[in-house]
Amino acid sequence: MTDEQKQKIHDLRQQGFGYMKIGQMMGISDNTVRSYCRRVQLPKNTVICPRCGRAVKRLPGRKPRKFCSDACRTAWWNSHLDQVERKAMYQFTCVNCGKEFSAYGNDHRKYCSRACYITHRFGGSRDE
Repeated sequence: MTDEQKQKIHDLRQQGFGYMKIGQMMGISDNTVRSYCRRVQLPKNTVICPRCGRAVKRLPGRKPRKFCSDACRTAWWNSHLDQVERKAMYQFTCVNCGKEFSAYGNDHRKYCSRACYITHRFGGSRDE
């Protein structure tokens, strides 16, 4: 195995690829990749934070993490809004004004705004 192949295995392993995928991508046996990684003691399933590039700590018995911290997770998602799958978007009609509106995460909404809620609930503004 050449030094170039060894470096590529290191890089692909850091990106989170498994032995079989690396073997397929490089055109070598997955057993060759596996034995090389064990020989040089490359860590298993190392995940790199997509925002800052640091290694992500894995906690046994817990859901695998993708980011190294909450700050990195929030910053990455705020800068990649096009990749967010919003599965909990709901469409409603306001009980007070009849306006169509959408809300995220709450499927029991009745009003499009707090002003509509107050108008409908208390019969107008408080100034009257």
